[in-house]
Amino acid sequence: MKKFFYSCIVAVAMVATASTNVFSQADFNQWHMLDMGADGKPGVSANKAYNELLKGKQSTPVIVAIIDSGTESFHEDLKGNIWTNTKEIAGNGKDDDNNGYIDDVHGWSFIGGKGGDVSWDNLEFTRIYRDLKKRFGTVTDAASVPKDQKKDYEEYLKMDKQYQERWKEAEEQKAQFNMVIMFYAQAKETMKKAMGKEDYTLEELEAYEAKDEYMKAVKEMMIADKTEDVAGQLEEAQKHMAGMADYQLNLDYDPRHMVGDNYADANEKLYGNNHIDGPEADHGTHVGGIVGAVRNNSIGMNGIADNVKLMVVRTVPNGDERDKDVANAIRYAVDNGAKVINMSFGKSYSPQKEVVDAAAQYAAEKNVLLIHAAGNDGKNIDKAANFPTDKYLNGKKCATWLEIGASDQYVNSLPATFSNYGKKNVDVFSPGVDIYATMPGNKYANNSGTSMAAPVTAGVAATIMSYYPALTAKDVKAIIMKSSVKYKNQEVPMPGNPDKKVKFKTLSVTGGVVNLYEALKMAETWKPGSAK
Repeated sequence: MKKFFYSCIVAVAMVATASTNVFSQADFNQWHMLDMGADGKPGVSANKAYNELLKGKQSTPVIVAIIDSGTESFHEDLKGNIWTNTKEIAGNGKDDDNNGYIDDVHGWSFIGGKGGDVSWDNLEFTRIYRDLKKRFGTVTDAASVPKDQKKDYEEYLKMDKQYQERWKEAEEQKAQFNMVIMFYAQAKETMKKAMGKEDYTLEELEAYEAKDEYMKAVKEMMIADKTEDVAGQLEEAQKHMAGMADYQLNLDYDPRHMVGDNYADANEKLYGNNHIDGPEADHGTHVGGIVGAVRNNSIGMNGIADNVKLMVVRTVPNGDERDKDVANAIRYAVDNGAKVINMSFGKSYSPQKEVVDAAAQYAAEKNVLLIHAAGNDGKNIDKAANFPTDKYLNGKKCATWLEIGASDQYVNSLPATFSNYGKKNVDVFSPGVDIYATMPGNKYANNSGTSMAAPVTAGVAATIMSYYPALTAKDVKAIIMKSSVKYKNQEVPMPGNPDKKVKFKTLSVTGGVVNLYEALKMAETWKPGSAK
């Protein structure tokens, strides 16, 4: 879900008043492309790989499906790399290729229909709780609940308590955030008076001598505003917080009628529309750019992969994605030629997990690599639920699935503070802090999250496949894991609990960070089909 994106916005806004580190925009932009040895940044060494390993080599295009909130297909730095369904005639209102989807020229949306396009939706927690409340909300005597419904009733009681707590927490966060908004407004006015003008430069601001703690905080907030667009981040975060009460936790809100499907039929596939560009395509546009913004075109930024086609599959609203839509998005991507599927979303409940499992298994059987963001809750997903997952209900695992944690640009704080982790369930870490990429309206921004780390990995995977097309999805997964740069014994703050120090190797299967340069060197001698 898009909380991966918004939680990071909130975090940046909330710490802006306390931040003492100031970096130039150049420091932020595309550090994930850099090399630890040559540049002092634990990026994926993409620049080094292109300069030293890939010059003059032939490649084949690889289709990467971006299952997300929608991607602005006409963005100046993306349109050259957007996938086109050549069997479909644009705008004729017909299903020319007979795949069941009319005018799916650049992809498909499973959260739109004749009734409109879903922007906000509930949390999965809210949807489950609403259904249970309808059944048990009027129960006053537990003894009256039929024996075969006791388990569901107990779940209702647990979720009822959680719902009340979540609502209270949302209201408290909203109040706290309003204080940040107020301080930001006050800081702008205070610094305006202190400087004697409204339009002052960053250099003038940095030279200003604050006389007390309050003015130091004002100065730091304004520096952050100059370098990190605090105003824009606060606006987005405020929107998210309002949406939590109005939509995500609102028991009376259900937008599914817009889609027009039979939601009770988890196996229904032919629904949706071709409105892949949004609304609310910020997250998916950023993700798409990380994978495959056109390289070396003197516009904006470079994606990781240089011979890639981005298939847009809109599935993720402002709220939790629905299992039925995720399953159909995976199948659509596979059936239309995607070799890599990026999934920068997640949630704590999966009521129709069996259909997602079947779709993941289908992708694995069709030799497609699935790359999933581990989440931004700073929790151990070996213990806490996080869906979708590579583990099926029958206990088996998807053999072509990579679970990705987010890493920072500083080795002594390598795991991002927000990143989920797990010695068993997170395969490898990848750059996911302050990643600069495309945004709607031909814009660009730095965003953070495992939502960013996953497409960095997807771009690496697509590049490997592009230059070594004989390799299987299992091969590429194995190569990415084995070639990751190991920081196993590096002492780092534990995500979610920064006061506790742990060894980096305890946070993932590999104890490593994805690296394109090392992966390509390994791919050169790898025997295709040898990974099990």
